[in-house]
Amino acid sequence: MIERYAHWLIKWRYFVIIAILILLALTTLGFPLKVDTDYRVFFSEDNPQLLAFDELENTYTKNDNVLLVLAPKDGEVFTNETLDAVEWLTRESWQIPYSNRVDSITNFQYSYAEGDNIIVEDLIREAKTLSDEEITRAKEITLAEPQLINMLISPQAHVTGINVTVQLTGEHPETEMPDIVTFVRDLADQVRKDYPQIEVHITGTVMLNYAGQEAINQDMQTLLPIMYMMIFILLWVLLKSFSAVFVTVLIISFSTLSAMGLAGLLGIVITGPANAASIIILTLAIADSVHLLATLRYEMQTSGRNKHEAIIESLRINFQAIFLTSLTTAIGFITLNFSEVPPYRDLGNIVAMGVIAAFILSITLLPALMAILPVRHKAQTANTIHFMDQLGDFVVAKRQALMWSVTILVVVLVAFLPQNELNDNFVKQYDKSVEFRQATDFITTNLTGLYDIHYSLGANESINEPKFLQSVDQFAQWLRQQPEVKHVNTITDIFKRLNRTMHGDDPDYYYLPAQRELAAQYLLLYEMSLPYGLDINNQVNVDKSATHLTATLSTLSTNEILAFEERVQDWLKENAQASMQVPGTSVMIMFANISYRNIPSMLFAAIVALILISFVLIIAFRSVKFGLISLIPNLVPAAMAFGLWGMFVGQLGLALSLVTALTIGIVVDDTIHYLSKYLQARREQNLSPELAVRYAFRSVGLALWITSTILVAGFLVLYFSIFTATAQMGIMISIIVICALITDFFLLPPLLMKLEETKS
Repeated sequence: MIERYAHWLIKWRYFVIIAILILLALTTLGFPLKVDTDYRVFFSEDNPQLLAFDELENTYTKNDNVLLVLAPKDGEVFTNETLDAVEWLTRESWQIPYSNRVDSITNFQYSYAEGDNIIVEDLIREAKTLSDEEITRAKEITLAEPQLINMLISPQAHVTGINVTVQLTGEHPETEMPDIVTFVRDLADQVRKDYPQIEVHITGTVMLNYAGQEAINQDMQTLLPIMYMMIFILLWVLLKSFSAVFVTVLIISFSTLSAMGLAGLLGIVITGPANAASIIILTLAIADSVHLLATLRYEMQTSGRNKHEAIIESLRINFQAIFLTSLTTAIGFITLNFSEVPPYRDLGNIVAMGVIAAFILSITLLPALMAILPVRHKAQTANTIHFMDQLGDFVVAKRQALMWSVTILVVVLVAFLPQNELNDNFVKQYDKSVEFRQATDFITTNLTGLYDIHYSLGANESINEPKFLQSVDQFAQWLRQQPEVKHVNTITDIFKRLNRTMHGDDPDYYYLPAQRELAAQYLLLYEMSLPYGLDINNQVNVDKSATHLTATLSTLSTNEILAFEERVQDWLKENAQASMQVPGTSVMIMFANISYRNIPSMLFAAIVALILISFVLIIAFRSVKFGLISLIPNLVPAAMAFGLWGMFVGQLGLALSLVTALTIGIVVDDTIHYLSKYLQARREQNLSPELAVRYAFRSVGLALWITSTILVAGFLVLYFSIFTATAQMGIMISIIVICALITDFFLLPPLLMKLEETKS
């Protein structure tokens, strides 16, 4: 059947080429692709932490922000020139698209009393005209204010921040963030120009999201050219045929193009993880072409077949193997749909489409093109000793020693598996070369943190209740004593300041009002005095039944965040009233939990992949025995790789939690090709197990070596990704592929011979 198809293909090769090109052109209708780097894409709509975060933002205000930090080179914020820069930037920041609040030390709403009235106004105005005494007084007030210290001013007063809260509409996601970032960067450039003695650093959730989009663009501009150059060089060295190299590059390019086009047609949005799909497809799509071309070359060299005969024989020998490898690889990636993280589902689906496209193109376009293009190979002489012949002889001669040596190696590496710990750091997902990472590291060290946890603390009746305010204040004070906490924003600081203000700014009155009516009066007078845009809706809900407390943290790992939150909950249970015993919520809480939620789903995905792949191989090989024995070289490589990781690294991030399910479909390819040739020798040629092993090495060993080399090199290209999670994933998959080649060359053949020996 395959031979008839191959004859038909060669006969109608020009028609096949035209038809395939037309189909490929149709897939381009999915371009241009939509890109979304909002952190929310990592969470499904029913994610409980996301629902809690949305409820918090709907109750109070959105938390998307841009934080501009000014660092004067003389290390002193409180000078006329630096304060003038802060004042100017505060004023101009209101013009940032979608901004609805701007907070800085200059527009901090400082309160004082005139008779029975509370006067609230900007702390610093007309900074250029301030006297030394006025600047000193402003400095003293600022450094004594809990709402500002370690949030908008450093304790040393050497850096200061302007925090801009933005309200994204979501109606035009492709332009909203770019418009904000462009405007903000222009402002920063203007500050650098007008105030050359001041450095400007920019961070915040908007910059975090946009950094992802910029990283995607940079990865596409750098990784793809590197990948193509590497593929071309490796293919030329290994295949030594311009036609073979040209056709292979064409196949992998078309596979990637069609997969990404289909993704666009299906409405799949490109995110950070999904962006790696193009590199992965380029890497995986090579295998089918290499196996077909390697066999074509082998047949022309050893059997003296002409080109068309060699193409037909190559299709006959390899069709089942490349179909099975494509199917099992696609299964492995499709099981990523069990992931709790939508972008990883998209990654799996895009790569699966690319693998299927590569298979179709390899059995249609590749042989059709090779039938047209010139192919010249020198005939192999009888005296030529192939390296794979020597390797096959070695494995047969040393099979017992190899089986035990590799088994011991596996056991030793697996012993280090428990050394791995699931831990992640969201900010550090970006390489240190990224501007956002540099700015965030600077700001975390010198001013405040990007991480925060929010608590919506409910009162029994009203937040003006003295007992409730005392409880909230105790919670805030406890938080400030925790080593991870850099700042706490709480309404109780405002109440205490107002009480002091109404008593002639006497510091002895810096405490909470003792009567509910007095607290309500303070709050009403304060609200009425606040200017537009600087109200307290971000701290108090509409009916005054709950208050929003925020703890800003230093940069922590997911484990540290969860441990901190556990301590908080223990304190609330022991010390707070029932209405205040609420879980914390924030973007970092969401990511900390998704990492752990993803583990069970990925273990299930790996089990499903194993079962499906084993079922496919049992049917394909018509043998339960060989289907089951294939499990060993499929499971062992991942165990070895994670053991090595535990030995030298020990930290597993969110991306690495899906590697096992992802690689099962990849590493099985070598096993399929080797077993296919082994069984072919045993069943069709009636060779002994030893001779069948030698035949498998000779016929497919070089192709396995080539494809594994390209796979390792291809995934190592991901090491240069700006996303550290993608880089780690590339390294881990490369290690697994190397381990897979070791097991397929030095463990699987001895096992096969031992099994057949027992049978005889």
